[in-house]
Amino acid sequence: MRRADRLFQIIHALRGRRTALPARQLAELLEVSLRTVYRDVADLQRSGVPIEGEAGVGYVLRKGADVPPLMFRPEELEALVVGARFARAFAGTRLAAGAATAMRKIEAVLPENLRERADRTRIFAPVFEDRHQADFARIIDCLHAAIDARQALQLCYRNLAEQPSARVVEPLCLAFWGGKWTLGAWCRMRGDFRNFRLDRISVIDDADECFEDDPARGLQAYLAAVRRRPHAPG
Repeated sequence: MRRADRLFQIIHALRGRRTALPARQLAELLEVSLRTVYRDVADLQRSGVPIEGEAGVGYVLRKGADVPPLMFRPEELEALVVGARFARAFAGTRLAAGAATAMRKIEAVLPENLRERADRTRIFAPVFEDRHQADFARIIDCLHAAIDARQALQLCYRNLAEQPSARVVEPLCLAFWGGKWTLGAWCRMRGDFRNFRLDRISVIDDADECFEDDPARGLQAYLAAVRRRPHAPG
């Protein structure tokens, strides 16, 4: 667990308690040593979080005090909820899990009126638990990982005329167009940037090499090219 996540979990565990929470129980919850708990609590106290108590006794948040709530306007909170729902439905298992975790953390520190507003949001992105959805999520995860690792890929691709071709590409980004996903990449066969519709990629293989971060064919150059000719086909 990252230290920032651990500090958040300490505050969350103390929130609303009437009795002191022993350090040993915190250590078991966080799966860290007692020494780590003592150090983390001391750091929180020095940063102004109103935690009272000491080693061997336990810790509570000072009565009548609390950490400041996250201050979102209703429309900001709704945007976060809708974004998390869309990530869960369309962005693969990796980002779906991240969105769910982020929303749990946000909801844990929201004041009651905003928590209720989040529950009332009426914009949904339904998730269908079927084979097609699972297969597509794996494709998104595979491409997302390749982009992060700068891993060149071999694609089998069909263009709009249904003509197949084999490509070696340097993947740069994924884009969702409200119905279709595309992979933005440098295509070595074309010697130029191309957008590949994911539903027209039949095979994705590792090209067994990582590519260098070259500004001439990197993400910023790709975005500039898209602005000039946004619909360049694969």
